[in-house]
Amino acid sequence: MSKRPLISLADPAILVPAMGQAFTKLNPRALARNPVLFVVAVVALVTNLLLARDLIIGAGGTGFTAQITAWLWFTVLFGTFAEAVAEGRGRAQADSLRKTRTETTARRKTAGGETETVSALDLKPGDVVIVEALEIIPSDGEVIQGVASVDESAITGESAPVIRESGGDRSAVTGGTRVLSDELTIRITAARGSTFLDRMISLVEGAQRQKTPNEIALSILLAGLSIIFLLAVATVPGFAAYSSGSISVVVLIALFVTLIPTTIGALLSAIGIAGMDRLVRFNVLATSGRAVEAAGDVDTLLLDKTGTITLGNRVASDFLPLPGVEAKRLAEAAMLASLSDETPEGRSITVLAKDNFGLRALDMADRGAKFIPFSANTRMSGIDIGARQIRKGAADAVIAWSGGKAPAALTASVEAVAKSGGTPLVVAEGGQPLGVVHLKDVVKGGIRERFSELRRMGIRTVMITGDNPLTAAAIAAEAGVDDFLAQATPEAKLKLIRDEQAKGKLVAMCGDGTNDAPALAQADVGVAMNTGTVAAREAGNMIDLDSDPTKLIEIVGIGKQLLMTRGALTTFSIANDVAKYFAIIPAMFIGLYPQLSALNIMGLATPSSAILSAVIFNALIIVALIPLALRGVTYRPQGAAALLRRNLLIYGLGGLIVPFIGIKLIDLAVSALGLA
Repeated sequence: MSKRPLISLADPAILVPAMGQAFTKLNPRALARNPVLFVVAVVALVTNLLLARDLIIGAGGTGFTAQITAWLWFTVLFGTFAEAVAEGRGRAQADSLRKTRTETTARRKTAGGETETVSALDLKPGDVVIVEALEIIPSDGEVIQGVASVDESAITGESAPVIRESGGDRSAVTGGTRVLSDELTIRITAARGSTFLDRMISLVEGAQRQKTPNEIALSILLAGLSIIFLLAVATVPGFAAYSSGSISVVVLIALFVTLIPTTIGALLSAIGIAGMDRLVRFNVLATSGRAVEAAGDVDTLLLDKTGTITLGNRVASDFLPLPGVEAKRLAEAAMLASLSDETPEGRSITVLAKDNFGLRALDMADRGAKFIPFSANTRMSGIDIGARQIRKGAADAVIAWSGGKAPAALTASVEAVAKSGGTPLVVAEGGQPLGVVHLKDVVKGGIRERFSELRRMGIRTVMITGDNPLTAAAIAAEAGVDDFLAQATPEAKLKLIRDEQAKGKLVAMCGDGTNDAPALAQADVGVAMNTGTVAAREAGNMIDLDSDPTKLIEIVGIGKQLLMTRGALTTFSIANDVAKYFAIIPAMFIGLYPQLSALNIMGLATPSSAILSAVIFNALIIVALIPLALRGVTYRPQGAAALLRRNLLIYGLGGLIVPFIGIKLIDLAVSALGLA
């Protein structure tokens, strides 16, 4: 599984542009998308006006007001800087993708069957183009004729070429990739500006990132808290007047800013952008942040057996002759029937016959051999050598060819192989069954442990396979999945997903074929393989550029990491707000109510230094948490109760303790420098 290198947060190529972008994002229309930062910017503007007024009339305390004003603006800028850094890292990832966009020409077929040379930018859906070896594919499309190897390294990061051909699940091609051999005839499927690569670049850069439902809900909550604290602060002058005192507007603003959850408000957008960026590092493109979040909440995971749970290539492991038939005769017949079979299964039969009995492939051309190719209708293949007729294939197909009656021993062998998780191939000669070849589906090493890990996450795994129920049950038991769907059809997959969703569960699945498109569209997280058809890629809400079905497990982990990061930093933000109250509230009222000095548990020097220290800490903690917001909180598979305890212990308790230490240290510095 390829993984793009992590771009360092200390890279000047990211930090320098982000500093400029932080100021650009002070545009009120941009700030309005973040209610908390928008409110802080408004009150900072108010303190600016108050400072200007005091300077004009020559009032005292302008130094304190100026410092509060500066740190309020720093709070806003640090928040916009966090978002700019997250977007900057995404832009850096997109630069490598943008290099693949080449201003190239295309040979487009005309209505008369001729070809004309046009700019790739002039192509539109439905156009047919011809691309030869060493030429760049001008736009997204679908192969309608030909087979060729294609270099997709610019997209996937993998150097090995892939095969693209017409009429199958590997017919989709991406603009900007290069044909290495032969010739392809391609029907264009994407309009200008909406190609797969265009969508990737815009999504990776974060320009088109939409807020997810959870993010919107949290933004509404933060806005509500800001309104509540605004009302609470508005009542403070009344208490002061009751005690025949007064509190300045600047102090009230400082109180308000430290009360509202500025930390999570400033980092919220950066967390979402970073979540999508982590997927890009794993060569997965999410078409929306909603899909990333849904991955973190997945309850049921549908996984295809072949290539995901098993290695995909079945291997002949044993010859099981019927009573009265020599094992060598069965092996010879199976080998002869496999001479024209270029599949991994066919080659493994010839290898097993050679290893077990020293049999070698003979030159059948001189013996007048006629090969019978495998077809979906007959479900068997074979060879005719003079009067000898040999067939191998599915049990019911070969039995029907042999006369329709299966010996009891043959039925028992077929069932035994199926129950063990293998695939039985029956071999017959001249209408007489000889025995069974055991094809073993090899389960990937370590896959059982990965499913155990998913189970600890609370995720139910379901294996999807076209095998018969006996074979499916054996593979499912060996792999350690929770359930399986045998003899799966597109309708059966769709029904399974709908049944799970009807129970209130979120479902994820992966697929690459046109027949997977309905299920991919129905699933809450549909991961389409980049090697798949256009229909599959359009139906899914994620695209795996490496076409590695097992990556679905990593996607779930990344989704959970996004949710955990947001939850952890929200917990930390609220907890450190509580701690800041102990710094600023006693300082505000100590002149009115001397008894409140008992609450000055941090021993802060003066009311002014306490207020200034709390505001400075409020700004600096945002910068300190940017790396965590972008890197994400480490996710470990464990139950919800354990996760909650860990969250409260580390980020809840940490959020209470860190401000006490930080504000005290800042207060010592402020007092030593005589700033308040």
